[in-house]
Amino acid sequence: MYSLKPITAAGIPAALQKAERYRLLNDSAAAESICLDVIEVDPRNQQALTTLLLAITDGFGDKLAEGVARAREVLPRLEDQYKRHYYAGIICERRAIAQLRRGAAGARDVADGWLLEAMPHYEAAERMRPAGNDESILRWNACARLLNLNKRLHPHVKEEFVPMLE
Repeated sequence: MYSLKPITAAGIPAALQKAERYRLLNDSAAAESICLDVIEVDPRNQQALTTLLLAITDGFGDKLAEGVARAREVLPRLEDQYKRHYYAGIICERRAIAQLRRGAAGARDVADGWLLEAMPHYEAAERMRPAGNDESILRWNACARLLNLNKRLHPHVKEEFVPMLE
C-alpha cells in the first residue's frame, strides 16, 4: 500500500480550482481525489466538501446505491442548513437522472420516487434561501418538469388482473 502525500495548506485554493476544472471535464474521480486531499488538510473546508459531494454525484453510474450513501455521508459536514437541504435534493435528483439513463425495467418508477424525494428538500431550502438565490426553485422546477414529462411519455395504465380459466 502507498502512503498518501499531504498537500500544503497554501496549495488548497489552487487544488480546489483544479477539482472544479476536473468536474467540468467530466473526470469526477480526479475531482473527488483532490477534494479528499484538501479535506485531509482542512476537514471543515466547505468548498471542498461541496465539490466532493458534487463529484460523487457526477460519478453516479453502476453503483448507484453506494454513490448515494457516500454523497449522503458528506451532508452532515456541511455547516449551512440551507446547503444541507439543497444538496440533499441534488443527490436525489441526480440519482433519479442516473436511473433514467440506465433505462432498465422499472427505471421510470424508481426515478419518479427519487424526484419526489428531492422536491421536499428543495422546498426546505427555498424557505431558508439567501435573498436573490433561486437555485432551489430552479431545481424543484426541473424535477417537476421531469415528472410531468415522464407522465406524458409513459402514462401509468392500470390493468386489471384477470385469472386465466382452464
